[in-house]
Amino acid sequence: MGANHRAAPGHRAAPRDRAAPHRGATARYRAPPVVVPPPVVVVPPVVVVPPPVVTPPPPVTPTPNVTPNTVVTTTRPIPPLVWYGFGAIGCAAASPMIGTVVLGRELTLTEVGRMSLSCFLGPVGWVLGPVIFPDPVVTPALPPQNPPPQGLRQTNNRHIDIPGRGVISFVPDEILLELKAGTPPGYLNGVTRRLQLTLLETQNFTLTGRTLLRLRIGGGATVPRTLRALLPFGRISAAQPNFFYRFGQSQPPAPADTGAAQYVVRKLHLMEAHRITNGDDVLVAVIDSKIDTQHPDLAGVIAEEYDTLGTPAPAHMHGTGMAGAIAAHAKLIGVAPKVKLLAIRAFGGEGESAQGTTFNILKGLDWAASKNARIVNMSFAGPADPMFRDMLSKAHARGMVLIAAVGNAGARSPPLYPAADPGVIGVTATDADDKLLVQANRGRQVAVAAPGVQVLVPSPDDKYAFTTGTSVAAAHATGVVALMLARNPKLTPDQVRRDLMRTARAVPGHKRDVGAGVIDALGAINSLKQ
Repeated sequence: MGANHRAAPGHRAAPRDRAAPHRGATARYRAPPVVVPPPVVVVPPVVVVPPPVVTPPPPVTPTPNVTPNTVVTTTRPIPPLVWYGFGAIGCAAASPMIGTVVLGRELTLTEVGRMSLSCFLGPVGWVLGPVIFPDPVVTPALPPQNPPPQGLRQTNNRHIDIPGRGVISFVPDEILLELKAGTPPGYLNGVTRRLQLTLLETQNFTLTGRTLLRLRIGGGATVPRTLRALLPFGRISAAQPNFFYRFGQSQPPAPADTGAAQYVVRKLHLMEAHRITNGDDVLVAVIDSKIDTQHPDLAGVIAEEYDTLGTPAPAHMHGTGMAGAIAAHAKLIGVAPKVKLLAIRAFGGEGESAQGTTFNILKGLDWAASKNARIVNMSFAGPADPMFRDMLSKAHARGMVLIAAVGNAGARSPPLYPAADPGVIGVTATDADDKLLVQANRGRQVAVAAPGVQVLVPSPDDKYAFTTGTSVAAAHATGVVALMLARNPKLTPDQVRRDLMRTARAVPGHKRDVGAGVIDALGAINSLKQ
């Protein structure tokens, strides 16, 4: 077919590619338009949300005397009795917890009962409390054994006393330690090297048969941390802090008239008692600060002296005053002026800052036992102490009468030792009118009371001073016991306690405050059989 051939009528020519025209063609062909399909529109499904459920308001009661269309809602007030009940229940629940925090100890069931009753009944509960919840009856008999102090770890006959957070009355860089019998010397060397300890002193105690070591802590470690580190060492039978003990005695300056009358003489009926006995030659150990043995009121009554510190020191007002309260016989009248005193210095320091440690007190008590002392006066107080308590138990079993001040830390103080030990006679202080010293400790450890407020006693350098506290009260009780033993030397410590309490004169106050009452020297002597 030629190039100029025309298509037959009605015949449609095939489309040609515009980009590639037919070979030899001279005409241009226009490409058909591109048809774009319409976009697809996706319609999301319609979510039908149900209308919220509207709760109809509660019916209200229209209040009279209001305008129409005004609705007033009223609430019923809580009766006062219900509020009182809520308050009483809250008080009963919270008061024991508050009391535990304030006193620093767990309350007894009696104390909790009285608090709860006071919360519900108010002042009426204060009156009914002692009736419904009476105090337990305390007998002077000793328990079969002493309970371990708080914080004591006792396993396999080992005693590691780790003080709690609230106990801080101990030498901050020392511990006391005891090894089991037969422990080789190399064992201790290994312990001291590992824990950076330095051996300061070793002491054999005859009364207990124990050998104790005093060690210094190095490396910045604390006492609790070091004691805890000793737990893995199986050959250490006992370890504890070297506790502090203090006097807490008030020492006001002496008045100009040192010849003022002593109300103690009248209160204890000393003139009448001295017609029967003066405590002749009864051996009394006074563990205290340094005593002025040259004072005129103490001339001839000091049998021996022992210094546990081994350092020179001047005579101290506390030790001199306690010795004078027992045995003064010149310007003053002591309770037992013809006793023999063992002057034991276990406290160092000046004035009220003087303090003693467990280790030195143990040395003093052991020495007193070696001298066959019948009575030990301990006019000081401190924390529970396992090693001290062990020696007190041995001394009591040996027949030594142990007398101590209950302390001047106040009514909220926990029991202090050694007065709180069951083998010790705890003494509190009263004044010339038989009123209790406000600062005195309270508790079941109080056995008796004795004059202890504004008492005239000897002071170093031939002087005299007035003193106040449970310390001098304990010294007066020590003198009365010396009179009793001079009258009947066969008395045991338990018999002394019983007779001292039985013959005490009742005074106003609770037994937890004043014990059996104020001691009576004449009454105690007359009650004895020779």
